[in-house]
Amino acid sequence: MTDTTQETDPVGRMDADSQAAAEGSAGDEADAARAESAADGEPANQPGSAGDEPEAARGRSTAETEPATDTERAARKTRDGTVVSSAMDKTAVVAVVSRERHAKYNKFVLRTKKLYAHDETNDVNVGDRVRVMETRPLSKSKRWRVIEVLERAK
Repeated sequence: MTDTTQETDPVGRMDADSQAAAEGSAGDEADAARAESAADGEPANQPGSAGDEPEAARGRSTAETEPATDTERAARKTRDGTVVSSAMDKTAVVAVVSRERHAKYNKFVLRTKKLYAHDETNDVNVGDRVRVMETRPLSKSKRWRVIEVLERAK
């Protein structure tokens, strides 16, 4: 009579080689490779496991895995307005008027926003029409810079 018992560990589980032989699937190389990696303590790369997830899903950004290429930033905002004050050094206060539709009455309302703009050369005067561009914070309230003078005051 043949003995059909398999080698087991003290808990009663079979080791990976004995289990593969008992199932008769030793010819299937993928199962054997998974069984060997599981026996070695390495995580198995099974379908649906972490090995199949994209890099970003595992907490890594694509910037960490791919070399940095020519990075493009978004276009900066530009506004046209009228200089209402140029008394400060290298700073001009520009009033930008926008027409917005009223939420309740659907009529157009003029809204004026004062922007503090950096003027490096102090060449703008009150009444000039200028174009300003968004920039990094230059001071507590200055977030814009004068790009060009569209029209000089008369």
